[in-house]
Amino acid sequence: MREIVLDTETTGVEPLKGDRIVEIGCVELVNHCPTGRNYHVYINPERNMPDGAFRVHGLSEAFLSDKPVFATIAAEFAAFIADARLVIHNAAFDVGFINMEFGRLGLPAIVPALVVDTLAMARRKHPGASNSLDALCSRYGIDNSRRTKHGALLDSEILAEVYIELIGGKQTSLGLGTAVAGRAGVGVATTIERPIRQRPLAARLTSDERAAHEAFVAKLKGPLWRGYLGLPEEA
Repeated sequence: MREIVLDTETTGVEPLKGDRIVEIGCVELVNHCPTGRNYHVYINPERNMPDGAFRVHGLSEAFLSDKPVFATIAAEFAAFIADARLVIHNAAFDVGFINMEFGRLGLPAIVPALVVDTLAMARRKHPGASNSLDALCSRYGIDNSRRTKHGALLDSEILAEVYIELIGGKQTSLGLGTAVAGRAGVGVATTIERPIRQRPLAARLTSDERAAHEAFVAKLKGPLWRGYLGLPEEA
């Protein structure tokens, strides 16, 4: 199963009033493991950058001035996410912006059935708690120390780790080991064998029952189990 963990940065929060996408970051997962294939692009929004948005992501008008406009990258972006399930935190926000940009170019909108909203997942799993990306990182012990500002690719990488925890942690199958794949690239999954912890059982035989069992065993002639236990054959 192919999934794309996706995040965007924008000039604001209202696409219907002219706010635009300025950064897209995507991380590809196959069967919940990162493949090493990412998609990342900065975009010239063809408008000014409000101070509030700049304080969030740190992308200035000057920095974005020589970056491609959305129309230039739309086809390759659409091809990258095609036929994949999209995993997004607060999905309505990002999907609203992407569909607005696609609509300007006559491209088909993202199908809602292909979108997984991790914010909604987190709210169902942790009702009443803070479910921001930073709060989820803290809850699941995920290192987000690099996240001094919002960044689409970094946030997608972090969200991929959060998503795996939300769906049950790194061991998502019924196997005895845990399949893990490094973020750096595609590779053969490594299986970590976990030791079996045995709990000692309290003795349930009475002394009379044990004596009866020993008497029964003594009557057996050349039982096979003595060989398995390495005991000498009886005379």
